[in-house]
Amino acid sequence: MKVSTARVITYGVVAILAALAIRATPPLAQPPAAAVLSDSGPTPSWKLQFDSLARGESLVGLLERGGLSDTAARHAVAAATSLDPRRIPTGLPVAVLNAAPTDSEPTEIVVQLAVDHFLHLVRGDSGWTEHDERLPWTTDTVALQGTIRSNLYQAVYDAAGSTLSRDAATALVVRLADNVYQYRVDMTRDLQAGDTFRVLAQRSTLSNGLVRVGEIVAAQLDLSGTEIDAIHYTSDALAGDYFDQTGRSLKAAFLRVPLQFKYISSGFGERFHPILKLWRDHKGIDYAANAGTPVRAIGNGVVVRAGWASGYGNLIEIRHPNGFSSRYGHLRAFAKGIHAGARVDIGQTIGYVGMTGLATGPHLHFEFLVHGVQRNPRVALRNVGGEPIPRSLMASFDSVRDRVMGQLLASTGGKGVTTVAQR
Repeated sequence: MKVSTARVITYGVVAILAALAIRATPPLAQPPAAAVLSDSGPTPSWKLQFDSLARGESLVGLLERGGLSDTAARHAVAAATSLDPRRIPTGLPVAVLNAAPTDSEPTEIVVQLAVDHFLHLVRGDSGWTEHDERLPWTTDTVALQGTIRSNLYQAVYDAAGSTLSRDAATALVVRLADNVYQYRVDMTRDLQAGDTFRVLAQRSTLSNGLVRVGEIVAAQLDLSGTEIDAIHYTSDALAGDYFDQTGRSLKAAFLRVPLQFKYISSGFGERFHPILKLWRDHKGIDYAANAGTPVRAIGNGVVVRAGWASGYGNLIEIRHPNGFSSRYGHLRAFAKGIHAGARVDIGQTIGYVGMTGLATGPHLHFEFLVHGVQRNPRVALRNVGGEPIPRSLMASFDSVRDRVMGQLLASTGGKGVTTVAQR
């Protein structure tokens, strides 16, 4: 087989398999029809057949369906020393090709292990041999900016245009919300129409055009005139984290909210109690949510109470460091292992939404206490900042901050995406 033909075959298989993986094509119900492809030269045409592993099917069975005899299929699988036949996932894309149609059996098998990772099994005079191939990624740094009209997702989609796929843009939003600003900004409530964002992020592009978003290097949110910068900084003495412009960690000691909720049914302050029918101070926030919704500890601490507490119903109280406490009332049930004296971690599920005690519907009554006094959680939690960078590292941090924020601001002079650097 000519070298040019071999290259056409290899690249053709890789490109089409990668395309199939991106589209997440489900397993085929029937064996697919063979596709006959040829290059522009006078070399013979070659046959290419695609398939994917069905549920409960062995790789040997798939290869037999692709035209290999039982013996040949077993020899081919045996040659794949880097592949564990017992751990092959359903839907695994496989291509079987015959470079010389006059051969009685296929001459090459290509198994796609990942979007950029392929295992080639080639039949030669001495039997089957394997060859591992990884497609190269090209990495660059891109800057985006946009304005919030309805939500952050749509703003990023609009700013990215055709430069980032919708999946890549979605991944960028998730990283911003969950990795960068999780403790500082409530993306569902703090963002308002007219707010703006800027992001400097790494982007990797595969030779077949697939794009994925890597680390966010820097970001800036302008919330009604208040700018919150985020700079990724790491050193030998400090684990990688995101810090604001003053060098204080964006990873605060507490979550902003303890659950996924529908709406706030009662805020902090005086209200008319729906059951007692009188005006009284409401010392917390009521989050309406479906019964059974998991409730998370807002921070690390020790459970000081987990039981019945009159109008609170089932109540959990957690003592946190530095004089902070949190309470979670009207719970339907406690999570396993939650009892007085138990240690809990930030984000750990501690109970489930209910309507025990004085409650007219399923919701969580949440209180945040500072030195034993209830404070408005939406205000108090926003003001509890993260740990600052040690003074010995501030000069290094300042240098990184000035460099990446300079790149970000200089590269976002207009709407859309700007390529900053490539390697």
